[in-house]
Amino acid sequence: MIVIVDYGVGNVGSILNMLRKIGAKARLGSTAEDILAADKLILPGIGHFGHGMAKLLQTGLVPLLEEEALARRKPFLGICLGMQMMTRGSEESEAPGLGWVPAATHRFAEGPNLRVPHVGWNSVKPGPSARLFDQHPDEPERFYFVHSYFVRTDRPDHTAATCLYGDDFAASFEVDNLFGVQFHPEKSHQFGMRLLSRFAEL
Repeated sequence: MIVIVDYGVGNVGSILNMLRKIGAKARLGSTAEDILAADKLILPGIGHFGHGMAKLLQTGLVPLLEEEALARRKPFLGICLGMQMMTRGSEESEAPGLGWVPAATHRFAEGPNLRVPHVGWNSVKPGPSARLFDQHPDEPERFYFVHSYFVRTDRPDHTAATCLYGDDFAASFEVDNLFGVQFHPEKSHQFGMRLLSRFAEL
């Protein structure tokens, strides 16, 4: 069972619908019982980093999520803001992040040829051991992005896939059982379906 953490931030309904479309057992969860019953967990998120962290902390679930993700090593996927919240923190807010992944979140530097936020479809380039991506696609995998901030991992080998927007940034990270994607798989049609199917099959 995949449980999507419902803390009032993120496209939880769209993610749930996509998971059900691919045949995965999934539901929303907002209680300790829900989290404990999960085989895998998804942390969605959209909007401001500080607001997202505040809403998550208000649930009282952070210690349990940390236990499930870091000690019990359940597969854990952060989506968009959820990915950023798994890092130490963001330039968007003074609020600390969860700090599960050695990484930090930075703002894109605006320029004459670079609009912020980064909105729309873009191709990603997976690393050789990235488990959520097709290593030999017939066409480049493309995903839908909406973000002004991006993740930079401390260790290059933790970056599972990159995307070019001005410079390369981490479109995804992978650290053992912890995964993050900056894009929205639930808005990325067949490419998002394939990625969520790979997560469901872990």
